[in-house]
Amino acid sequence: MTVTAFRPRREPDEVARVTSTAAELLEVLWGQASTAPASGSQLRVLLILEHHEGINLRTLADILASTPPSTSRLCDRLQAAGFVEREMSTTDRREVRLHLSPRGRAFLGDLRARREKALQAILDQMPAAKRAALLQGLEAFCAVAAARIHEDAEDSGRQTA
Repeated sequence: MTVTAFRPRREPDEVARVTSTAAELLEVLWGQASTAPASGSQLRVLLILEHHEGINLRTLADILASTPPSTSRLCDRLQAAGFVEREMSTTDRREVRLHLSPRGRAFLGDLRARREKALQAILDQMPAAKRAALLQGLEAFCAVAAARIHEDAEDSGRQTA
C-alpha cells in the first residue's frame, strides 16, 4: 500500500499573500530596469492607454481615481515627451480621446524587454516543472485580472456618460 502525501488546498488568502509578496519582489527586480524617462504614474497611464486605446480623459481619470485636471496635466507631460497623442472626438468636440504614440509603444516594448531579461535570470534557476506550473497559474490569473480591469473601465465609462 502506498501512501500519498496529502496537500491541503491553498486558500485564496494564502495565495493572495504569496502573490502580493511576488509582486513586491517583481517591483524590486523591475526597479533595476529603470522606467526613466517616465514616472511610475506616467507608466500606469501608458499601460492603461495600451489596453484602452482611445479612451477619453474623464474615463482615464476615473480609472486612476484622480481628478480630470490632474489627469490632464499628467497627459500633458506624456504628450510633451512624445508618448501620448490627443485627438478631438468626431462626435463631441469637447471630448478628447487619448492614444499611445509610436514612441510610447516603443518605450513600453523596450521596458518589457528589460524587465523580461531580469525575470529570465530568476526563472532559469527554477526547475522546469515549477516554471510550467507558474506559467499555467499566471495565465489563468492574467485572464481573470484583464477581464476585471476591462469591466471596471467599462463601468467607469458608463458612469461618466
